[in-house]
Amino acid sequence: MNPKVDFFFEKENKFQKEAQQLRKIVLGCGLDEKLKWGQPCYTLGDKNIVLIHSFKEYCALLFFKGALLNDAHKILIQQTENVQAARQMRFTNLTEIKKLAATIKAYIYEAIEAEKAGLKVKLKKTTEFNMPEELQKKLNKNAALKKAFYALTPGRQRGYLLYFSSAKQSATREARIEKCIPAIMEGKGWNE
Repeated sequence: MNPKVDFFFEKENKFQKEAQQLRKIVLGCGLDEKLKWGQPCYTLGDKNIVLIHSFKEYCALLFFKGALLNDAHKILIQQTENVQAARQMRFTNLTEIKKLAATIKAYIYEAIEAEKAGLKVKLKKTTEFNMPEELQKKLNKNAALKKAFYALTPGRQRGYLLYFSSAKQSATREARIEKCIPAIMEGKGWNE
């Protein structure tokens, strides 16, 4: 146990006991406990394997390369369609975690073996992400904007594509694009 992480398990939250139980299970698998992104993160060397986090409706064990796991019990959840590698196990009560303890450990050990083997999740290329029609029109009309957008790193391009595409209405997509044009022109990513 890493004392720098204790605060996460001691703070008042709806799933405190569940998170503490997950901690015991994960630590029993021989991983190092670190604090990353304000959450307990469990690593093998410098590689992230799993992370414990809590939400309003559940607490979760997030597998960084969960897409590689067999998931024989069909308990891994892809948070959104845009999450490529990570998968979650979600829990709403302590009994559920205790009942699945052996299964949770098996998944953790499988994740450790995948990391040791150097397996990587095949990620979609930026060109495979949806290009909102509104952005395409702006790029076609403004050569400087087009040049600036394609000069961004692939990760920054994906960030914008996901942000723009997540709006349900065309007017919202257009407003988002307009608001982001100055940042794109400066070579900055979304929300930088």
